[in-house]
Amino acid sequence: MRVLVACECSGAVRDAFAALGHYALSCDIKETEEPGNHHVGDVLELLNEGWDIMIAHPPCTHLAVAGARYFKEKQASGVQQQALEFVRQLMAAPIPKICVENPVGVISTQIRRPHQRIHPWQFGHEAEKTTCLWLKNLPRLQPTNIVSKGEFVVLKNGKRMTKWLCNASNSAPGVRSTVRSRTFKGIAEAMAAQWGI
Repeated sequence: MRVLVACECSGAVRDAFAALGHYALSCDIKETEEPGNHHVGDVLELLNEGWDIMIAHPPCTHLAVAGARYFKEKQASGVQQQALEFVRQLMAAPIPKICVENPVGVISTQIRRPHQRIHPWQFGHEAEKTTCLWLKNLPRLQPTNIVSKGEFVVLKNGKRMTKWLCNASNSAPGVRSTVRSRTFKGIAEAMAAQWGI
């Protein structure tokens, strides 16, 4: 199977499919964090190269509700519309099977509601992180190892946050978004095992 993993520099999903014998290519504007089959550049240029499946992780910077307080200026500048148009192009790609992955955000209201919401704790990681999946010709991802939702910490302002997310938030500013956006290994392995057939 020919697998395109769009907007991934971690290599997690690419490596999970490759481990099962598939030809998997990750593509991002950044270099890969782990050695492997990776293309640096615009993924839109690769969409017509005969892929069987695409797992896409479009940047959520201008889409996720975590940045809702900036939505007004993002809409005024046009960056949110550009981000949504990129998602539309990925969803409309001439690829038989597609999964577009993103956190809770404006894709649900501006394009369409997701087919499924998953969490890392359903796949062996003690962490809570709502992840939406928009699917084309793919079944819903089935949990593989349900564990606890992990520890929470209470911040000075009284808000609760999962410990893994708090730790990621304490990373250096240039690293924070990369750490928070990585696909958990258990989810990547479930995608490869369930969809790589």
